[in-house]
Amino acid sequence: MPGILYIVPTPVGNLADITMRALDVLRGADLILAEDTRTTGILLEHYQIKGRLVSHHKYNEHQTVGLIKERILGGLNVALVSDAGTPGISDPGFLLARECAREGIEVQTLPGATACIPAIVSSGLPCDRFCFEGFLPQKKGRATLLEQLSTERRTMVFYESPYRLVKTLTQFVEVFGPDRECSVAREISKLHETHHRGTLQELVNYFNEHEPKGEIVIVLAGLPEEPKAQHANKYKPQQ
Repeated sequence: MPGILYIVPTPVGNLADITMRALDVLRGADLILAEDTRTTGILLEHYQIKGRLVSHHKYNEHQTVGLIKERILGGLNVALVSDAGTPGISDPGFLLARECAREGIEVQTLPGATACIPAIVSSGLPCDRFCFEGFLPQKKGRATLLEQLSTERRTMVFYESPYRLVKTLTQFVEVFGPDRECSVAREISKLHETHHRGTLQELVNYFNEHEPKGEIVIVLAGLPEEPKAQHANKYKPQQ
């Protein structure tokens, strides 16, 4: 009987941000696939979990996915984790989940930690409808994508490196305008978590003076709705 692929979210900061179910799955897994075995090893040691760790990251997943799939078909229960957050969301995981689903293998994704949801809810910007863009392309396709997003009316969520934050915000000013509302969340769920809110230009000015550090989530307001004409067609003109 085939095993199960469990996709297990892990804390993005505070180690307490993990569910009891996730811990049970990690304890019971025959194999734990880790983006970085050293990072996952710290988590497992904290919760006194002894599991067989195997490296599975974006540089080897194409070579290892077939072997892992065969092991699950052979009856092993496999848990996939990334360094932080939910695998597959700007982290390795999509390829293995897709191949297992195609093979008819049961894929169970546990609910849990991710950085984008706390960032957008804390931003004060509309979060009933939003689009997640993750990391923008560094070169090819970046300008085209931003141009496409210039008319997006939903709130937009991006991940960014602290080393590229000012450059990205400056580019946002050029594409979306200096007065577009924005929030920059830093170190979600960690000791020094901060949220800086303002216009794009205000945030460019701030981070030019204060060097950004840590994991960054940018939450950007969508294009404002055009104001509707007041009392349009309310009265018919006199003949």
